[in-house]
Amino acid sequence: MDSYQVEKPVWDDSDFDAMGRHDARIWSMLADTDAFEFLLDLDYICKWAHPVDGETYFRFWVAPVTMVCESAHTVRIDIESQLGEIEVADLFRESPEPTRTGEAVQHTYRFDCQEGEISLKATGFKMFVRQPPVLLQAQSLNLHERNGVSFRRSLSVET
Repeated sequence: MDSYQVEKPVWDDSDFDAMGRHDARIWSMLADTDAFEFLLDLDYICKWAHPVDGETYFRFWVAPVTMVCESAHTVRIDIESQLGEIEVADLFRESPEPTRTGEAVQHTYRFDCQEGEISLKATGFKMFVRQPPVLLQAQSLNLHERNGVSFRRSLSVET
């Protein structure tokens, strides 16, 4: 398999059950208090590629993405990392409850990471794929391959 096309360029809360989260690397986080958004710059594993004849290990279709948690608040970060790397083991959507105004439902989103935990309350999220995925032997891109750290919300014309 020489190429892999993502199903769609923007994923959201309605896709939660269809999305994988395991081994996604967090490059950066940002709280945009004016917009009530919590943003994450991630390397998202779009697809695990089974070993082909003569290979032993999986390969991975990886793309940089921006995940935007909407109407976000009550952010808690409990991370301890030797080198500053953060890898998501899983993401849980828990404890649905009405917002303070009662106009929407919010959940607690809990990122269970190899290095600790990140949790926040939000009404949902959008995840923007910023570059077409590339096939790697590793589960994340390097800084150059992903064009640095970004919170851009659109697909780059540069690859």
